[in-house]
Amino acid sequence: METQMKTYNFSFKGKGSDFFGVVVVNWLLTIITLGLYYPWAKERTLKYLYANSYLEGDNFQFTGTGKEMFVGFVKIFGIVAAFYIGIIIAIKTQNTFLMGIFVFLFYVFFLGIIPFAIHGFYKYRMSRTNWRGVRFGYRGDRGTLMKIYFKDLFLTIITFGIYSFWMTTDLRNYTLSNVKFGSAEFKYKASGSDYFWLNFKGVILTYITLGIYSFWFQRDILRFYFDHLTLHNGTEKVRFQSKLSAGDIFELLIINMLILMFTLGLGYAFVEVRTLTKLFSSLEIVGNINLDTLQQTEEEYKNAFGDEALDAMDLSGII
Repeated sequence: METQMKTYNFSFKGKGSDFFGVVVVNWLLTIITLGLYYPWAKERTLKYLYANSYLEGDNFQFTGTGKEMFVGFVKIFGIVAAFYIGIIIAIKTQNTFLMGIFVFLFYVFFLGIIPFAIHGFYKYRMSRTNWRGVRFGYRGDRGTLMKIYFKDLFLTIITFGIYSFWMTTDLRNYTLSNVKFGSAEFKYKASGSDYFWLNFKGVILTYITLGIYSFWFQRDILRFYFDHLTLHNGTEKVRFQSKLSAGDIFELLIINMLILMFTLGLGYAFVEVRTLTKLFSSLEIVGNINLDTLQQTEEEYKNAFGDEALDAMDLSGII
């Protein structure tokens, strides 16, 4: 018998004062250790944010460790540092040819590592996320993801960036459709042309209205992301929809900006908590999946290189 449709309770219960304590300690230890503490700071941040994210009364858990992320951090830092050292040596020796080689190789590396980083990020971050003891997972194939990426990258280059909207959509369609929640699986199916016209309209109207339309633009982007995401478990299904309004975004951004300005950036923790609380409360999750029937199907994955690579290159926006 099919389970009756219901609305799932999804909320963030963190407090700005509590998260402020986490952030301040992270900042201090990262500065004192000249950045080496960063992976452990990231672990503490993620564990706090996950532990205060609730679905149907139970919180999520992040089980990754600073040690795992430190290994990934060292790998990506070492590779990038090697390129910079090579460029510096070329500059010092005034070897223009050698400098050109290092700069070229750096950009080739930067563009080429992205699909590896995306694949690794999903493998690690999903494996290290669980709810009620049910682990998430990622079943995507790295080779397939690389084919999608390099094909779309070529088309993006020859169209002078226009195809990037289709590229972003193709990557999300593939990666998110390979994310598992125990025995359930996510599906994401969006159109690159729809995403292009959404951005085209948003940019034009934002320009014409001197920025006023930007709040509606951001609302539409959020709705686009969630409206194409579903969760399936056999014949059962859950859909997601953002109910965040342009007014909500305006209030959120203005108040957050004022908090950061008047606290000289120290209010970051309160801004983050306010934002997550609003985003979670505005996300409607409706379906007929009985979450109690979800079974553990996913294996652990401890290689955090992809997670750290995306972080180091500040490319989280493409996933």
